[in-house]
Amino acid sequence: MLPGEPLALAIDDASKVGEARRAAVALARRLGFDETKRGHVAIVVTEVATNLFKHAVGGELILQELEAGQARGLEILAIDRGPGMADIGRCFVDGFSTAGSPGNGLGAISRLSSSVEIDSVLGVGTVSSARLWDVAPTQAGRSDPLEWGAVNLPFPGEEVSGDAWGIAADSGQTLIVVADGLGHGPHAAEASRAAVREFHASAALGPVGILGAAHAALRGTRGVAMAVARLDPNRREIVYCGVGNIAGAIVKPGEGRGQSLVSHNGTVGHTVRKIQEFVYPWEEGSLLIMHSDGLATHWRLDRHAGLARKHPSLIAGVLYRDSARGRDDVTVLVARERSACDR
Repeated sequence: MLPGEPLALAIDDASKVGEARRAAVALARRLGFDETKRGHVAIVVTEVATNLFKHAVGGELILQELEAGQARGLEILAIDRGPGMADIGRCFVDGFSTAGSPGNGLGAISRLSSSVEIDSVLGVGTVSSARLWDVAPTQAGRSDPLEWGAVNLPFPGEEVSGDAWGIAADSGQTLIVVADGLGHGPHAAEASRAAVREFHASAALGPVGILGAAHAALRGTRGVAMAVARLDPNRREIVYCGVGNIAGAIVKPGEGRGQSLVSHNGTVGHTVRKIQEFVYPWEEGSLLIMHSDGLATHWRLDRHAGLARKHPSLIAGVLYRDSARGRDDVTVLVARERSACDR
């Protein structure tokens, strides 16, 4: 597992439970978790992976680093296409089991994690997200106005993703970028990472300026599809600028698909005919969803009751499971405005 890179494990064998635990503990150690919190990580990952092995079809575990101010965290995203849960609340009660086990798994996961969320649909499957932190983000100076979650995984068989994403928050505004290097593998990753570096270096220029600077900086690379969104809750607007096939959408409360955001054709670093900003209204409670073409565009959130109100990481996991094409790198990023009481 490379620093900063998510690790995805198919939990298709009992031995993968131990592999997932060892990988998670190693990541927690690198993030600075103390011995007690590393022990919590070991228990949570063991329980999650065991549940995937026992109950899931196509079970997959994704481990990824988190950062909020000075806090460092670990997210454990479990994805399956199993039978689903008829009563999620009952599954968290110690002693409840459908597999003849003691039934303490979900209860232990909930007690030891900072937060746990689950989406489960009978006959479709379950996605769960558990987050553990070295210190609580509120104690580490978190001030960003958005909460977000992302899944970014490589083309099957590759070690690195040719997609990349980044977020920069300043003065109440938040800039978000998703970049997709042409093709896949190390050269695509080199291009997309260069795009994100230029995004951070040029953040003060705004979406059009960032795309222009990236176009000049990426001439020696494969080039990328790239989109930048600037969300300003005070003005209640999103400014969006894209080149190539990064998809963006604003999903208002109660909607399933939302409003698609406009990008122009081209490849940043090679051929760009037009770089143009578009301004869209932003309603409180809306979601911003941006993704590479590794995710099909036919997704709808209202296929899952209550999903749009859950944490963006869980939403990203469900979209990945239900709509990933499986033949390319895939990135899906979901963001929403924090409520006033959470800031």
